Amino acid sequence: MLTMQDALARLTTYWTEQGCLVVQPMNTEVGAGTLNPATFLRVLGPEPWHVVYPEPSVRPDDSRYGENPNRLQTHTQLQVILKPDPGHPQELYLGSLAALGIDVAAHDVRFVEDNWASPALGAWGLGWEVWLDGLEITQFTYFQQAGGLNLDPVSVEITYGIERIIMALQEKTHFKEIEYAPGVSYGEVFGQSEYEMSRYYLDDADIDANRRLLELYAGEAQRMIDAGLPVPAHSFVLKCSQAFNVLDSRGAVSTADRAAEFARMRRLAGEVARLWVDRRTEQGLPLGTITPPDAARPAASVQTADGERTLVFEIGTEELPPSELRSARDQVKRLLTEGLAGTRLGHGEIRVFGTPRRLIAVVAAVAAREDDHVRTVKGPKRQAAYGPDGAPTKALEGFLRGQAMTIADVEIEEINGVPAIVVKKHEPGRAAPTVLAAVLAQVVTGLRAAKNMRWNDPKLSFSRPVRWLTALWGDDVVPVAVSTLAAGRRTRLLRTAVPPHADIDSAETFLETLGVNGIVADHEDRRELIVIGAQDLVYPDGKIDVKGEAALIDQITDLVEQPLPLLGTFDESYLSLPDAVLTTVMRKHQRYLPVRDENGALLPMFVTVANGPVDVELVRSGNEAVLRARYEDAAFFYRADLATPITEMKTHLNRLTFTDRLGSMADRAGRISALALSIAAGLEIGSPVLERAAELLKFDLGSQLVTEMTSLAGIMARDYALHAGEDRAVAQAVYEAELPRNTGDVLPATVPGALLSLADRLDLVAGLAATVGLPTGSSDPFAVRRAVLGLLAVHRSTPALAGFTLTEGLETAAAAQPVPVSAEVLAAARDFLAKRLEQVLTEEGQPIDRVRAVLLHADRPALADVLLGQLTSAVADPGFLAVAAAVQRARRIVPAGTVAGYDPAVLKEPAELALHEAVTAVPAFSDVTSFVAATQGLVGPVGTFFDEVFVMADDPQLRAARLGLLATVRDLGDGLLDWDHLRL
Repeated sequence: MLTMQDALARLTTYWTEQGCLVVQPMNTEVGAGTLNPATFLRVLGPEPWHVVYPEPSVRPDDSRYGENPNRLQTHTQLQVILKPDPGHPQELYLGSLAALGIDVAAHDVRFVEDNWASPALGAWGLGWEVWLDGLEITQFTYFQQAGGLNLDPVSVEITYGIERIIMALQEKTHFKEIEYAPGVSYGEVFGQSEYEMSRYYLDDADIDANRRLLELYAGEAQRMIDAGLPVPAHSFVLKCSQAFNVLDSRGAVSTADRAAEFARMRRLAGEVARLWVDRRTEQGLPLGTITPPDAARPAASVQTADGERTLVFEIGTEELPPSELRSARDQVKRLLTEGLAGTRLGHGEIRVFGTPRRLIAVVAAVAAREDDHVRTVKGPKRQAAYGPDGAPTKALEGFLRGQAMTIADVEIEEINGVPAIVVKKHEPGRAAPTVLAAVLAQVVTGLRAAKNMRWNDPKLSFSRPVRWLTALWGDDVVPVAVSTLAAGRRTRLLRTAVPPHADIDSAETFLETLGVNGIVADHEDRRELIVIGAQDLVYPDGKIDVKGEAALIDQITDLVEQPLPLLGTFDESYLSLPDAVLTTVMRKHQRYLPVRDENGALLPMFVTVANGPVDVELVRSGNEAVLRARYEDAAFFYRADLATPITEMKTHLNRLTFTDRLGSMADRAGRISALALSIAAGLEIGSPVLERAAELLKFDLGSQLVTEMTSLAGIMARDYALHAGEDRAVAQAVYEAELPRNTGDVLPATVPGALLSLADRLDLVAGLAATVGLPTGSSDPFAVRRAVLGLLAVHRSTPALAGFTLTEGLETAAAAQPVPVSAEVLAAARDFLAKRLEQVLTEEGQPIDRVRAVLLHADRPALADVLLGQLTSAVADPGFLAVAAAVQRARRIVPAGTVAGYDPAVLKEPAELALHEAVTAVPAFSDVTSFVAATQGLVGPVGTFFDEVFVMADDPQLRAARLGLLATVRDLGDGLLDWDHLRL
């Protein structure tokens, strides 16, 4: 059996054979190997650095007294830094797994998106979790920034979770059972320290002493910075971090403390980083500098066909996140379509496919050459081209030189009515490979992601590294070269294939070659294989909710190139946990498909989808072990939560930050509760249920289970409230306060739940609009757009809220914020609400003119709904159409600023007197339906008036009276609809 110390030794040996230095763990507590100066400082600057070292990683908040089978306050990482990116770090990593005796061809090894950031250190990077049969065993990151400094070159960080790896390989269910060395268990070596340090962090650490240490360490870090000594300065920043973490584990960090400490540590880390770079530069960069890779040379341009052939272009990447893959497919199609449109090269249909590791464009019937073309080039005007003696002027001679033409080529054409010199230039069509090379290069350089990264290529940036290009027109290689990449006819297959690459004979056989090697290029084909395979596996015992799991299935589809569904099981005892806990673990953490019976109840089964051919039993048992460990964790947290009073959970909200400027979650819960009660009082819909639910609001955020799985907020509140003996209606209201969680989610069904939900979203919009601003474009890190859509949905679906205006709600919410919310911010928020309502209604199929006509009621979406429904019926009523046309005509005729009002005694014509009588007879109305009824008597008189009365009479008194009468017609329905937008 591979022991833990053997694993550490093997990995260290492997990486030293790849050129890494071995250094020692940090001599003070660090939360991760990243914080060791061998990483944090050495990734800065231009010097090369390859290193491997073990790092005991101390995380006080993960203290569990050694009782939790998978959670430790000190766990072992093995840290590897490769600077610069060697160009094939994933392959090197897979080699390290082989060094541990892991058969990567038998196991399901996957790179699954996981982006890393440390705001306290001003550091971030993009990369993956590495999964071994569903178990996260490694963090793999391309560092982009540290200490607030952009990194050039980029470093690759590989961080192994040693205990996790060994537990999987040794098939242990508790970390204490790990065989650390022959005959010696992990628990025997570290069990006592795990318990005692957990005691210290959770129960015995002296809060005042650690506060003093925090201040002393921060002061010493600053003193070392001022002394120009970055290494000791960094050491004291780490001590600051540990002291802060100890205070946090003791529950002694307020929201204000957290914000202030993060800001201080970020500042100190940034100063250390800059100082380190300066010191290394002063020393002449002792380790040297890195030579950038050379630009690639394109393949020789060879054309062997003179007829139409297929074009295939493959952009090979490291594993793209599913959301970025979908976006990238669309981008490739757009960029290629636009690029070809800018040429004269004939072509057929453009199709684009994508898997996690490749984007493939296939273009049918691409011509061998562009069509020839005669281009007319305009020169000087004829008058300026020749002198009085008819000789060419210098203007004409210069034009001809520039075009490489002679006087004999000159023609005269009339351009915009003016005779001018032109020359006709014959431009022969270029060969397809030449044309395509330029177009395809622009496709690669044009790719962008929501968050872009850099790697060892000096010119490219994208969601993940681009590693190869394959480009063929028929049998010929298209000579594409982009930065360090040159296209050829070689593609890469699954990493476990032997060999892991293939040479493509022709563009026409490309997809077939991939298919023969197991790679399914088309998303829909992969999806179908997953759905059919999963359903076959669970039949006849259960079923997969294909419609309900559609989003998860789409995500899984874009995580694999060769889908292989596998059926796993788990112990029925776990079904005692709430359904939402079980399915959240399956979906969010593991990307497993839940299996249900014919009544919708969960069965103790799941379907996972492996990538490529694997040892089915090995991978199945591995995934079952992972799910068992996840469920053990969940059961541990659930039991602990049930034993914790609700009031105690509620106090934990003081330690949870909403945002730096908007206070803690306790502050936010208090604002929401007060706002909900205020709205209820104004509408006279308050109740004891609402009052109690407002007291409990968001208490479950202080539970261990929701801390681990935040998407369970509200769900667990209902569960814990019922277990604590709360009234069922109260528990339901606390749950509904979190609804809707996304577009299309269920909405609150009770008035107390709707009030709390509405207040929650009003508080969020008011506070974030004032502090971080309203979202623009696709960026919405605080989900303000989702909150606004939820706000609108709740108002529209709750009749009891129909009389409440969101403008009033925003103003009340704004007044309770801990920061000023200006009138300008509130106006912007109201406008944002109106635009989102317009978007929602038009997406529901409502005509845009009618939507805009009711948008003046955007602060009462329920009323806008009612008016829109009535308007749909009214537009079929000839009487309404006639009155509406009169209102719109009056709005066009009457000068701006004309007041509605007139002296009836001035009116003389029968038609105007009749209209006067009809207008004064219009009764009050409150909506479109009553407006139609109220204005029926106007239909005839208003038509006759426009036919027979000349409004702009010479007599100023009469003209003013007629305009005043029309202004009265104009203002009919004013405030009911925005008449200018109606197109009737």
